[in-house]
Amino acid sequence: MSVNILTINCGSSSLKFSLVTLDPGAIRLDQGRLIVRGVLDRIGGKSNISFISTLHGNHTEESVITDHGEAINSVFEWLYNKRLLGRDGLQAVGHRVVHGGDIFRRAVRIDDTVIGEIESLRSLAPLHNEPALRAIKTAREILGTALPQVAVFDTSFHNRLPDVAATYAIPAELAEKYRIKRYGFHGIAHQYMAERYAELNDLLVSRKRLITLQLGNGCSATAVKQGYSVDTSMGLTPLEGLVMGTRSGDVDPTLPGLLSRKEGVDTTEVENWLNTRSGLLGVSGWTHDMRELLEAQARGDKRAGLAVEMFCYRVRKYIGSYLAVLGGSDAIIFGGGIGENSPVIRENICHGMEWCGLILDSRLNQSAIGSETLISAGSSLIKVYVLPVNEEAIIARETARLLGWLDNMKK
Repeated sequence: MSVNILTINCGSSSLKFSLVTLDPGAIRLDQGRLIVRGVLDRIGGKSNISFISTLHGNHTEESVITDHGEAINSVFEWLYNKRLLGRDGLQAVGHRVVHGGDIFRRAVRIDDTVIGEIESLRSLAPLHNEPALRAIKTAREILGTALPQVAVFDTSFHNRLPDVAATYAIPAELAEKYRIKRYGFHGIAHQYMAERYAELNDLLVSRKRLITLQLGNGCSATAVKQGYSVDTSMGLTPLEGLVMGTRSGDVDPTLPGLLSRKEGVDTTEVENWLNTRSGLLGVSGWTHDMRELLEAQARGDKRAGLAVEMFCYRVRKYIGSYLAVLGGSDAIIFGGGIGENSPVIRENICHGMEWCGLILDSRLNQSAIGSETLISAGSSLIKVYVLPVNEEAIIARETARLLGWLDNMKK
């Protein structure tokens, strides 16, 4: 029995969706049949809307969309107008939710109780959980509560982090009282990279040690062992770790208090600066777009050059630490908008790592733009891959798995 699953992937100011058919036996991540996908960018103002359908071609427009609830309405209006959601046209909806805290360790079917529990986690990921909640509530209003909807959490892939990696060195009673620990994020992306690597090489992912790099506007690194995350760069919130587009990544913990006193603002305002005014934007002083920074660096812009160098240095630093955590690595995998599309950044990150047997093939690296490609040299002891991330494939499969459809589809 084939099933049609709509996936909803909310960012802080964007919404990606796809309508996918899973056929009997479609267990691999590349076996879902895409019917339509789309992106709504810059939600909260004049938005760019792009829909791509195998049946109806491409559609682009600009429209003012105030929030993610209105974005969902636009998606369903278009799907209904194109008659893509007719009788038996949809069996389930899968939603990406960024933060599941310590409440949700795996995907879960959405009901009123689940919505309330996701709402209780708002403060841990305010830029992302709130948009997902708006999308969930609007989709339930449109479709009713009988049609199954599933929440797939970015934190779930990291739920087996060992205590030594998950625990902050703060008073234990405070950590327990406020559920303070390292949760990790981008789990759906890291899970995809690990499992897709195994599929491409006809391997069991549980037998490999991998370092997965999700490098985009938000960035994270993960050490994968026996198929699970054993360490990751993001922590209690998505602010920790690598230098990102507008997020600082790792800073001295006293910095918010210092800036609060010096600037006469509360720490909430400083946290906002670290999330929205820092990273590549803060160091360069004018942009968080890596393409623009690389062009400026080539023109001799020192601040742009420093931002690029810091970005690559921090990733290289985490790779080195995860090689120690894993006792070596079988492969390093680049994903995300920067990781998939910037040969220069990949080369800079890997530069000087011959000591551990990591050697890029320059020609393969230069040609790998948004495509599944092995970019390491034949003599490299550590394989290096570019694997474009398809979070929607994981969301659709986890939705089918939770609802018990995968077992039925195998028969």
